Amino acid sequence: MQPAATLFVTLIQTDIVWESPEQNLAHYAQLIAGLPRPQEIVLLPEMFATGFSMAPDRLAEPMDGPSVSWMREMAAKHRIILAGSLIIQDGGVYHNRLVWMQPDGVFYTYDKRHLFGYAGEDTHYSPGDARLIVQVKGWRICPLVCYDLRFPAWARNAGTDSDGRPPYDVLLYVANWPERRSLAWKTLLQARAIENQSFCIGLNRVGEDGKGIAYSGDSSIFGPLGETLWQRSGEAAVHTEILQWEPLQNARSQFPFLRDADKFILS
Repeated sequence: MQPAATLFVTLIQTDIVWESPEQNLAHYAQLIAGLPRPQEIVLLPEMFATGFSMAPDRLAEPMDGPSVSWMREMAAKHRIILAGSLIIQDGGVYHNRLVWMQPDGVFYTYDKRHLFGYAGEDTHYSPGDARLIVQVKGWRICPLVCYDLRFPAWARNAGTDSDGRPPYDVLLYVANWPERRSLAWKTLLQARAIENQSFCIGLNRVGEDGKGIAYSGDSSIFGPLGETLWQRSGEAAVHTEILQWEPLQNARSQFPFLRDADKFILS
């Protein structure tokens, strides 16, 4: 399928009320209702209903719980794809799970692969073992979560299909990435764009969480040559970027670096 010429992606960079799903969902509902049209993909941060909490025993919801149901309602009402991660209990374990909710109610999920041991995430949650690639208007998108950013092999855009296209065109991360490590966040997002010859989008939160950790946002969009298309630090922001297919195709054609990549497969 030939991708559409453009793809609309909206980033909602906002504060998160600590461990208060009702307040957070109400706030997002207001922001989403105020978005101009058209909209196609709307991104929310990591653990958008609660903040980055290590209390899944109190906060986890099933896949038919209120937060996923809210996502389904918002996606249908506003005719958007809505994506962000939640604390989910499934199969007797907890996951930091990204939900990709379509307006028709069909959804896909990705469980965060790399759990942040420095904060004890690996003692409370179970890791995922498979990437997710979704398609929107012919564009291929790989959504990942926060700490996954530090592990380039997991994001590797290797191999081509019969049309010569790599696995994805847009790599995106939803995050709760602390301000004290903002340099790493911005640098690694740009590096992922360059090395994978894709658009790379990073959505982060602002404010301070219940553990006193500050977040500066620094949500960013980089082009396939590493060019900065948008970046916002230190304040809440809602931004829609119109991604263009032609510059991506031109970058890959002019600089066919991906075909020279090392041949290996992650097990």
